[in-house]
Amino acid sequence: MAKNYESEATQFLKKFKSEHPNVEAGQREGRSRLWDKHIDPELQEGYRASKVPQQPYVYQTK
Repeated sequence: MAKNYESEATQFLKKFKSEHPNVEAGQREGRSRLWDKHIDPELQEGYRASKVPQQPYVYQTK
């Protein structure tokens, strides 16, 4: 493969980003809103302690 080869997808993305410069900022904002959250270790420990083990057959009642 030639060193200067770019796929159609790469060319499209480069052109799209040059025409819409605010897209990356919006992506970063969306990621921070959904995924980059502060996790409280004390709450996580409480969640782990309160976890109930699942039965081998979920639909069977005791």
